[in-house]
Amino acid sequence: MKLWGGRFAKETDALVEEFNASIPFDKRLYEEDIRGSMAHCRMLANQGIICGDEAEQILAGLAVIKEEMDRGEVEFSLALEDIHMHVEKRLTEKIGPVGGKLHTGRSRNDQVALDMHMYVKKEILETVALIGNLQEALVNLAEDNLDAVMPGYTHLQRAQPVLFAHHLLAYFWMLQRDRERFLDSFGRADWMPLGAGALAGTTFPVDREMVASELGFAKLYENSMDAVSDRDFVLEFLSNSAIMMTHLSRLSEDIIIWNSQEFGFITLDDAFTTGSSIMPQKKNPDVAELVRGKTGRVYGHLMGLLTVLKGLPLAYNKDMQEDKEGLFDTVDTIKICLRLYAAMLRTVEPNKERMYAAVARDFASATDLADYLVRKGLPFREAHAVVGQLVGKCVAENRQLVDLTTEELTEACSHFEDDAKEMLPPEACVEARQSRGGTARSEVEVQIRHAKSLLINENTK
Repeated sequence: MKLWGGRFAKETDALVEEFNASIPFDKRLYEEDIRGSMAHCRMLANQGIICGDEAEQILAGLAVIKEEMDRGEVEFSLALEDIHMHVEKRLTEKIGPVGGKLHTGRSRNDQVALDMHMYVKKEILETVALIGNLQEALVNLAEDNLDAVMPGYTHLQRAQPVLFAHHLLAYFWMLQRDRERFLDSFGRADWMPLGAGALAGTTFPVDREMVASELGFAKLYENSMDAVSDRDFVLEFLSNSAIMMTHLSRLSEDIIIWNSQEFGFITLDDAFTTGSSIMPQKKNPDVAELVRGKTGRVYGHLMGLLTVLKGLPLAYNKDMQEDKEGLFDTVDTIKICLRLYAAMLRTVEPNKERMYAAVARDFASATDLADYLVRKGLPFREAHAVVGQLVGKCVAENRQLVDLTTEELTEACSHFEDDAKEMLPPEACVEARQSRGGTARSEVEVQIRHAKSLLINENTK
């Protein structure tokens, strides 16, 4: 007999049971469900809705069920639909009909909303910690390679020399924004829905403030219909995850390119690569490629839930059961991606000589040569044209800017003097960029100190 089956004359069709059930995936909410039920039980007793002895029996039974589920001893059935039904059914098996009093003053609608809020809050904090771990790996790799000069790119064309550390730290700041987004969204996940009932509240004198306090919630939903129908906090988690995966995907693209034989800027550790079933020489950057690929998976979960919610009338609808699988898969996906990336970056070996060679014999110092002319009084647009003509000359003659003599420079523009060629070495271009946030070593060291300070402050909260 189903817990809701009183008015039904027929058994549920087996295919409907399979289609309707959420227990294959929402069983992971058992800790949140039992914690929420315990808080609800204590509140019922405190309000005199159930007696103290009944509450003690219920709480003891729930504690045993939690231990059973921790050990994986509970068999789950599609007939019981969801984790809420499984807990309640197991409770009545253990303590008898008094277990049925636990559901007084609540509905599965506000119960599942509570579970989801508690789950998302927990996962936000765990995700933030994993982001911090990855940020630390980036900072350490940057600090260990402050002398590595590489090409910076726009349009995947060599643009200007930068420090390898500077490039890595760009991802630190992307992840810092991700971290802040997750923490900001925590405040909107921190609203307590229990007490909303199915949609209209309850006739029992429940104390919602007590439950919120016991479960560590900062706020209560002010409207019962909003409480059971809101999934904004899930959308925010998915959105934050999608943005973060965008950043990891971009990092993956850089890692894949740098690791290629054509670039050869880094070597990935064998532990984070795989081989080919047919080509013995292959060493593939599968971790980075899979992270890049799984980004689309996370995007899909966000778009899926947005689509589910967009046409729903208030308040609860069964469609909202579709909020869970995408959320759970997103949680699992981003957490393994963050763990793997932090571990992989700690083993990356930069090829500094290869990086420097790529930037030493090209036109990456052209802007610096133009800036030299500007400091000599030439308008930038004229300086740009002069240097552009010099680049054209070098291309035609298969030479580099560093190959030009002082005479050739002064022939192109009288503002050039003997010190002009001092602008051309890659390290000179790097050190010249001492504007705040620039790639000069002194500025990158400032970034590293700031980054470490942020990590320390976040870890002490």
